Amino acid sequence: MQLKLKIWRQDGPDAPGRFETYDAVDIKPDMSFLEMLDLVNNRLVESGDEPITFDSDCREGICGTCGVMIDGQAHGPWKGAATCQLHMRAFRDGDTIVVEPWQAAGFPIIKDLMVNRSAFDAIVSSGGFISADTGAAPDANEIPIPKPVSDSAMDAAACIGCGACVAACPNSAAQLFTSAKLAHLNLLPQGQAERFKRTEAMVETMEQFFGSCTNHGECHEACPKEVPLDFIAMMNRDYLKSKLKNRKLAGQVFP
Repeated sequence: MQLKLKIWRQDGPDAPGRFETYDAVDIKPDMSFLEMLDLVNNRLVESGDEPITFDSDCREGICGTCGVMIDGQAHGPWKGAATCQLHMRAFRDGDTIVVEPWQAAGFPIIKDLMVNRSAFDAIVSSGGFISADTGAAPDANEIPIPKPVSDSAMDAAACIGCGACVAACPNSAAQLFTSAKLAHLNLLPQGQAERFKRTEAMVETMEQFFGSCTNHGECHEACPKEVPLDFIAMMNRDYLKSKLKNRKLAGQVFP
């Protein structure tokens, strides 16, 4: 396959960006998208040019670091797949492919296709954990959990924190990510003690970096793990409860 790539190049966070065009030649249909970029980079290095900077790690759709916009779609044309799982057979010989970084104020560009997703780390650090004394691990069946609850918690825990939900959202909202990180703890018995404190802290940290949800649903469509939108409703409900609970504890009077 012979392809033409229009790739966003930006030397640093404060530098102006621009598209540059590259030829990708001798591309095999079974190559992953990242393998194709590796091949292009090898040729750039051999010719003495600056390689394209992009993020990747596991290349198995687990770590979530590889996300880019491909022809205007987060992670590209395959639904339910991260960029590293996208193969070049999704394109046709002679295609022009436009590759951009995530475009969101909460994800400032570091260089080229690499963005800073530390805002996600701040959200998780504010409450995405369970406080528990250390000691011997309990037996696996010590706390009975109904299967529908455990299944739902596992659906939430599938989130890999790639940021596609933010990149796809017209408001650059992070509700799907935050609600998934909340739900996989809030659904389980171990997470109940800190449920409302956790929800309030994580939602209010999220709002420092990202926009508001207006129910477009693009986040779910772009999510490589297809995290359900239901978790956003659960988060909103828990956030309202957390504010009422905390006001009550502060001694405020309700009408």
